[in-house]
Amino acid sequence: MRMTVIGTGYLGAVHAACMADIGHEVLGVDIDAEKIRALAEGRPPFFEPGLDEVLTRATASGRLRFSTSLSEAAAFADVHFVCVGTPQQAGSDAADLRCVDAVVDGLAAHLTGAHLLVGKSTVPVGTTPRLAARLRGIVPAGCEVEVAWNPEFLREGFAVEDTLRPDRIVVGVTSPRADRVLREVYAPMLADRVPYVSTDPATAELVKVSANSFLATKISFINAMAEVCDAAGADVVTLADALGHDTRIGRRFLHAGLGFGGGCLPKDIRAFSARARELGVGEAVGFLGQVDAVNQRQRRRTVDIARDLAGGEFTGRRIAVLGATFKPNSDDIRDSPALAVAAAIHREGAEVRVHDPEGLHNARLAHPELRYENEPSGACAGADVVLHLTEWSDYRELDPVKLARVVRTPRLIDARNHLDMGLWRASGWTVRALGRPSPALLPGPARAGLALSRPSAAGRQRPPTARC
Repeated sequence: MRMTVIGTGYLGAVHAACMADIGHEVLGVDIDAEKIRALAEGRPPFFEPGLDEVLTRATASGRLRFSTSLSEAAAFADVHFVCVGTPQQAGSDAADLRCVDAVVDGLAAHLTGAHLLVGKSTVPVGTTPRLAARLRGIVPAGCEVEVAWNPEFLREGFAVEDTLRPDRIVVGVTSPRADRVLREVYAPMLADRVPYVSTDPATAELVKVSANSFLATKISFINAMAEVCDAAGADVVTLADALGHDTRIGRRFLHAGLGFGGGCLPKDIRAFSARARELGVGEAVGFLGQVDAVNQRQRRRTVDIARDLAGGEFTGRRIAVLGATFKPNSDDIRDSPALAVAAAIHREGAEVRVHDPEGLHNARLAHPELRYENEPSGACAGADVVLHLTEWSDYRELDPVKLARVVRTPRLIDARNHLDMGLWRASGWTVRALGRPSPALLPGPARAGLALSRPSAAGRQRPPTARC
């Protein structure tokens, strides 16, 4: 099948490469000529494990090529996937749909015959009929365009796997023809018995924002419990393990720490709340405001703990930050909790040195006031406090004994509850974490056991986190 993928950012580049990889002829379209040139050369403009191999394979096969022309897109195929961004509006919680509208307007003028426009972007419920009405007003006479919605469920760091082997495919359609077309698009996945949910557009639009809202709620719930654990002297990791044994709850996403960030969860729960208010049912999702507040509070709590470990103030202190991206296996720093904490500490007068395996370039552009190092040891050199803020596997491999020789004072905050606290403490480090008791606050036998213990298997094996 021939198809176009309009918008070659994160979502579009992955979708285009994977659709070509399973046998479709794909034209990727974007207004950014530099991005198009890089993709045509097999160079993704962002880091995503496995994408460069799929992209190279797809372009070499001749099934994937790129263009900046919407007129070429209209002539190339009659199925068009819209994969442009829907960021949060400036000064509002609502989603900014200008890029989606621009694609519709730009493509419509070139269409002839019958076409299917398939949205994959995350949008407010009600977008599909609005775009269908918009198209009816601008397409040339005799042209028939149907709009369907096919939300994406990609996790950054696992996007190729999630596209080629999804856990479900959801389509919102208004005709049997649209459903047949999308079944043909995803035929290899359906042959592997991937669940296929065909529904109305409103339900399909709601699936993505509902899923993200649920995940955000689960993350903020365990972070709220971490606050209670800090006050009560309890251990949130053990609490989460115990909760996770309940099959109604499960262990996934019950990982207390610095909280969620990125380009999806934060803006999606806000946009969902804004749309619910427009529909007159804002109270139904009012709890999402508290979910957002708990998430933001984790950043402030981490800054407070760091200040305490630094002696009560940051002025004149050197702080090492391990991690800049909002999650591991990505170079995405959008709404990164790690960078938010680093910038807040810098504003209070500290010298902040940051390391990240993949996100340094983007971090430098966003926060040039911080200092960046290519190695963890460089970031930690002479540090008064080390903050572990993004759970890259690289940081679990650090030798705390060797690192203790580099820092000024061996003080660590594990804001992701990802490191072996017993190992670091046994190596001479003072370690603090969100929702985990400090040995100084425990009775003698428990203090000794905690200092020498290692995390449980459930604590060590962190399941993949969601992109959005």
